[in-house]
Amino acid sequence: MSERAMEWQELTNLTRGQPFVVERVRMAGNGVAIEGEFELPQLAQLNVEDQVFVTAFVRCHGSIKEMERIFGVSYPTIKSRLNRIAKLLDFVETDPAPSRADVIDRLRRGEITAQQALSELEGRT
Repeated sequence: MSERAMEWQELTNLTRGQPFVVERVRMAGNGVAIEGEFELPQLAQLNVEDQVFVTAFVRCHGSIKEMERIFGVSYPTIKSRLNRIAKLLDFVETDPAPSRADVIDRLRRGEITAQQALSELEGRT
């Protein structure tokens, strides 16, 4: 394990799940430092054990059967842990709402009705 990874795990353990804010970031390559309030990505906010679990899950390409083998536990145990971790993470919207310009363009082309355009612009698709 790299030195950085160990430091990150130590920081995660030190905070014991309490929220914290990073106030200074320094880029190792050029020494440039940025100060402010930076929120950690959601995955970095997980405890060390859950970070390891998620990493294993990604490396297994989502194979629960492989996760059972690696962790030596049953299917329901893996599913339960995945469900618990999923509740800790916000959903990332992969299909954002169309822009006003997109809605108006579709209306002009006759692809949607005026009522549909109003609904989309009001966020009630």
